[in-house]
Amino acid sequence: MIETPGLLLTILAFVLVIGPLVFVHEMGHYLAGRWCGVKAEVFSIGFGREVFGVTDKRGTRWKFSWLPLGGYVKFAGDLNAASQTDPAWLALPAADRAQTFPAKPLWQRAIIIAAGPLVNFLLAILILMGFALLYGDVRTPPVVREVVPSSAAAKAGLQPGDRITALGGRGVGTFDDVSRYVKIRANERVQIDFDRAGTAQRRDVVIGTQAQVDRFGNTYEFGLLGIAPERPVLVEVGLLDAPVVALRQTRDIVVTMVETLGQVISRRRSVKELGGPLRIAKISGEQISIGPEAFVFLIALVSINLGFINLLPIPMLDGGHLFFYAIEAIGRRPVNPAVQEWAYRGGLMALLVFMMFVTFNDLGAFGLWKNLAGLIG
Repeated sequence: MIETPGLLLTILAFVLVIGPLVFVHEMGHYLAGRWCGVKAEVFSIGFGREVFGVTDKRGTRWKFSWLPLGGYVKFAGDLNAASQTDPAWLALPAADRAQTFPAKPLWQRAIIIAAGPLVNFLLAILILMGFALLYGDVRTPPVVREVVPSSAAAKAGLQPGDRITALGGRGVGTFDDVSRYVKIRANERVQIDFDRAGTAQRRDVVIGTQAQVDRFGNTYEFGLLGIAPERPVLVEVGLLDAPVVALRQTRDIVVTMVETLGQVISRRRSVKELGGPLRIAKISGEQISIGPEAFVFLIALVSINLGFINLLPIPMLDGGHLFFYAIEAIGRRPVNPAVQEWAYRGGLMALLVFMMFVTFNDLGAFGLWKNLAGLIG
């Protein structure tokens, strides 16, 4: 039976995921700006017209805006929410000018911009640390216990007792490393290195494909090697080991994201897999209905995604600003304002087109286009 979390629970879950993560991201910018002595004029959750807000004693306007799909901190000296420099900052009195964002040295501006994504990563690491402390760390060795007949592993000649040492030239330490590598490489030919009774061997294998339908009716296709591991090994994690485990898991998630994005760009993976806010909302509702652990883990994943995406060198995003700062550091002077202006316009257009595209994908994933085609037909 297919379960659905319901519209109200889905909306609530989406707000509980996106709202705090946007706040944490922008708070990273805000606190770094405070540390560097920059005045924040606006701290906004959402874009567009203000719904409600309050001004604190430092003159910062804290507000909620009607489009809650992001946020921004507008510092003194910024022309707009995209942190483009306002030429008028040079005409301010010396005391006021010293509190503007453009007046700060390059390294401080870079810290302020990078603080948002870094805080998202930090939040995810803290969540993963908590999971490690509560549930331990699975370190099942990459040893084959059983080979599924007619599977990719069987065709490659793997046998029970083989210890997998590398996939595609990448070393593996646990069975989770094997699973993570294989899942995103359905139908790909990869090289598998393994140890059999002390002898190193190497084979080529074409990873199989398996479709799975979850309790909500979502269908997923993933790569399958066709082996079963030894009994899972769960290691208790102490306070000193928890950050190491969390950092490793965060690294693994980022690597998987980068590789998956590369597969989309190289057309080895369909662009239909790209999702946007609607799909995040759907998944949020599903995960919160499963339980608090699944929902909190989703928050960690989305936080890592938010941090990663914002570090991409695209104008309008934090990574775009850092890219311009890198050019400034190399050339010893800021990028021409006109060039920045056109870059920001192009970045904004690209982001709008991308949002329209992923929304189109989301609606397709929900079956809207099939239903419309059925009505028309």
